[in-house]
Amino acid sequence: MPVLQLSNISKHFGAIQAVNDVSLSIEPGEVVGLMGDNGAGKSTLVKMIAGNYRPSHGSMQLEGKEIVMHRPVEARQHGIEIVHQDLALCDNLTAAANVFLGREMRKWMGPVQILNYPAMYKRAAQIFAELKSETRPRDLVKQMSGGQRQAVAIARTRLSNAKLVLMDEPTAAISVRQVAEVLNLIRQLRDQGIAVVLISHRMPDVFSVADRIIVLRRGRKVADKKIVATSPEEVTGLITGAIEQVS
Repeated sequence: MPVLQLSNISKHFGAIQAVNDVSLSIEPGEVVGLMGDNGAGKSTLVKMIAGNYRPSHGSMQLEGKEIVMHRPVEARQHGIEIVHQDLALCDNLTAAANVFLGREMRKWMGPVQILNYPAMYKRAAQIFAELKSETRPRDLVKQMSGGQRQAVAIARTRLSNAKLVLMDEPTAAISVRQVAEVLNLIRQLRDQGIAVVLISHRMPDVFSVADRIIVLRRGRKVADKKIVATSPEEVTGLITGAIEQVS
């Protein structure tokens, strides 16, 4: 059963049709590359999945049950997590504090509650170990590399029982070595049975980790193909319009 299924999803803003009649499905433990030029509708589509926007038309099903979301917190409650391009991290805090930001663990000390730092450090260390990341819970984010910062952002998705993780340009503006770290993190999520939607302009990264690729152009889905059945040249042609829609 697909973890997520979209049926004829559309979104318009007045006269602007940002996403037009898109249907797709994503299986558990599948990495799907979502590609398209600027303005193709990728961000709008992802924001509908993440609960930021409500579709103008169409339906969304999670594990076979139709869902309607009004806020991003509802997406998280359904097991949909998102790692934004800017990561939304606090540079002055530790890795563990960022992982638990807004979901801090607390304990009672007499009549008051205080933050349970030892428990958060321990749990954060467990998550980083699961992701096979060298990031340490007590390290300050401002001292981290791009790959380590991505590890912190991805670790936040592991606090809940995530079924689907949306990743927006996770390998943009980082070094080659750090790109390899991030791609390994994506593989770790996949190996744990978590579906990943990877939004990226970097063709080699998508072809390195994705099982399938979906291409949007001008708000419409123009391709949905297994990686082994396509090529970077074909995908480039689909993105630019040099190649028409393919099945």
